[in-house]
Amino acid sequence: MGYIKANAGEIRAILAYGKLLFTTHGDCKIRVWDVSLMENFRPKKITTLPRRSSFFLYRRKNSPRHKEYISCIAYNHAEKLLYTGSWDKTVKAWKVSERKCVDSFVAHEGHVNAIVINQEDGCVFTCSSDGTVKIWRRVFGESSHILTMTLKFQLSPVNALALSSTLNGCFLYSGSSDGLINFWEKEKMSGRFNHGGFLQGHHFSVLCVVAVGDLVLSGSEDATIRVWRREEGNTFHSCLAVMDGHHGPVRCLAASLESEDTVIGLLVYSASLDQTLKVWRVKVYPSENVNLENFAANDQELEITECQMSPVLSPSWVEKKIQGSPFHS
Repeated sequence: MGYIKANAGEIRAILAYGKLLFTTHGDCKIRVWDVSLMENFRPKKITTLPRRSSFFLYRRKNSPRHKEYISCIAYNHAEKLLYTGSWDKTVKAWKVSERKCVDSFVAHEGHVNAIVINQEDGCVFTCSSDGTVKIWRRVFGESSHILTMTLKFQLSPVNALALSSTLNGCFLYSGSSDGLINFWEKEKMSGRFNHGGFLQGHHFSVLCVVAVGDLVLSGSEDATIRVWRREEGNTFHSCLAVMDGHHGPVRCLAASLESEDTVIGLLVYSASLDQTLKVWRVKVYPSENVNLENFAANDQELEITECQMSPVLSPSWVEKKIQGSPFHS
């Protein structure tokens, strides 16, 4: 058990890899922590990016510091590069070991909302409020990045990305404000991503997406989490279950495998703007039956065998939605 405290404004994004923890803050900086070294239940801070070398550094036009909130982060395991996306429309790459920014480029015409990395080839995927998903590749032997493909199939803002790489293929998923989850399949020969369709079911914006094997989980502004399964050998997806324990928009999702035998077991973590964190145990059987255990609600086990279509929303959230009041940033 432990906690992080930094006098630098609210935490906007968080990412863990091994013993390292990366956080972004209201001062538009990144902080790197070592969770294996605890001091009074707090992990030891390794560094802050960018480092302050002099007072005049931040007066320069080419300062490595983001100019607006850092909304998303991703980490290239092999190259040990940390990527940050910001509301200032840029993406920056940081060499953590050298504690410096090695590349910065304008990625979109709107806020950069999510970044994912294909750990197999290093490709960087970004999405934005401008409605586009873009694929970037690092120039061989250099630090700079080039745009290789723009995927523009939806007109509404794109809020979330997830990448699924299995023996059956590589799929990219994007969640957007129209409530749809678009997906693209990578061609094995050319490496191009072709649009395969979309998953429909959420009533409001899709705010987060996570992929584990052939399973996809999506969290939405409608306060529900949906569990989808991609069928083997084709691109057909079925909705296995709807998890409706939250009473506000589901803003963040994470999932990890517990078992991969005949029954696939997942631990799913969900955070909502209703100010709760819930932990679910999801068991996927060969048939379309899914068992869910919600550890935030008296450890009761829920058996769900069909897709429930009516979300559970708090009256205050419905009122805010009708009035058009922005509930999330």
